[in-house]
Amino acid sequence: MIKALIFDWGDTIMRDFALPGPMHLWAKVDWVPGAEKMLQSMQANYTCIIATSADCSHTPEMIMSLKRVGAEKYFQKFFSQKELGYKKPDPRFFESVINQSGFRTDECVMIGNSYEKDIVGAKNAGLKTIFFNENKHDGGFLKADVVVHRLTEIKPELIQTI
Repeated sequence: MIKALIFDWGDTIMRDFALPGPMHLWAKVDWVPGAEKMLQSMQANYTCIIATSADCSHTPEMIMSLKRVGAEKYFQKFFSQKELGYKKPDPRFFESVINQSGFRTDECVMIGNSYEKDIVGAKNAGLKTIFFNENKHDGGFLKADVVVHRLTEIKPELIQTI
């Protein structure tokens, strides 16, 4: 049974405008459309975890960025490659997140917008995966258990089918 959802940060929960420096210092930050609504529907049923490979932000800086849009309240655990010592798609990144969160691999689903980093890496670590293909890229995406084009497609009923 799935107990935890692990979310990528940039362009999955918050829009990555590719500005220089850490996101919490950017003049503009914003939600990815549908992210807040989706998180509201998930928080009662699952532990929500956010895990990033962002080069410019440590975990406290990521949390400061999430606070700018009110997103931090939806997450119980926060991880960045800066503290983990591994970067996506390295399976050790995902294994570290799972181990430090206290879950088993079969209890977690990884949700992210980068097929190679989020989905292939997570699948290679043994996780179930949801590929957020917002831009509708073509491909077989064989390592994705589910492909969605809008975050609002991710509902508890969908998670139960994975």
